[in-house]
Formats: sequence, C-alpha cells, structure tokens
Amino acid sequence: MTVQERKAELRRHAAGLPQVEAEALFERFLALPQVEAADTVMVFYGTGREPDTVPLIRALLDRGKRVALPVVLPHRGMEARQVLDIEQLIPNRFGIPEPDDSCAVIGKDEIAVALIPHLMVDREGYRLGWGGGYYDRWLTDFPGFTVCVCRPGRLAERIPREEFDIPVKLVLIEE
Repeated sequence: MTVQERKAELRRHAAGLPQVEAEALFERFLALPQVEAADTVMVFYGTGREPDTVPLIRALLDRGKRVALPVVLPHRGMEARQVLDIEQLIPNRFGIPEPDDSCAVIGKDEIAVALIPHLMVDREGYRLGWGGGYYDRWLTDFPGFTVCVCRPGRLAERIPREEFDIPVKLVLIEE
C-alpha cells in the first residue's frame, strides 16, 4: 500500500470518529508558557469534525493577544491575517471562515505560536490533514512554536509521511 493509500484509509477512519469538544485541551494550550509569552498566536477556524475554536479565539483576544487566522491563497498557498473580532470572518471558496480583506497580513516571523489543525496526529507530531498541503507549505519556513491539540481517538501510532510533511513541535493529548 502506498503512502497516499494509507493516508486515504486514515482519512476515511478519521471521518467516522465522533465530534468531541476540546475545551480542556484549549485550556492546556492557553496555559503553555509559549502561549503565555506570545504576543501573536495563529489559530485555525475549526469546521466539520474539527473542534470549535471560536471560544479559543475569543479567549486569546480577551488576554490581549494579537490573533491571526489563515487565509487560503492561489496555488495552495496560505497567509496569516490579524482578526480583532469574529465578525471579520467570511467563508472562503471551501466554505471555511477566514479573515476578510480588511484584516492586516501578519508575517510568519511575527507569529510566536501556531495551533495547527489535523484529522489525526502521531506522538512525533506528524499530522494527517485533508491532503492539500497548505499547512506543510506554510510551515516550511515558520520559525515559531507549533502545536496540535489531539482529542480522544485521533492519536495514531504512526502517520504515513512523505518528504514534505512537517511535524509540529508539541502534541497536546488529554492523558
């Protein structure tokens, strides 16, 4: 079985997992020393089976953090834009809310911590996403600290990987 076939099999498995809230994991994320010390944090907007990140975004804003969310660009690119309020988000071509054009672009070197989405992740920080490679491309030269919050049932023994896959530095699990 090829890497792509193994990833497709894991995606099918992940799609059948129940939706589980990540409130306790988000509290642990907020308590990380890297997050507490950060001026700017990038967070994804959770959709589908991903955890609802709106409460986390609001918590970061309430703590005075500069909050960035990703914006999908042509050719599978991505940039980060600052949000001051959830109302600044509009659906992109995939239906995922992202910052509108009024939101300022934030350079990667300005972001201290990035919360990275996944369908599944392993203990080494390798993630299984939807297969577009947006985050792996963005992470290639990201100098900050990267984190995944892993809800029950989403920790894999080993995610199949390719040369362009980039692991996160920390996987927060409930145990």
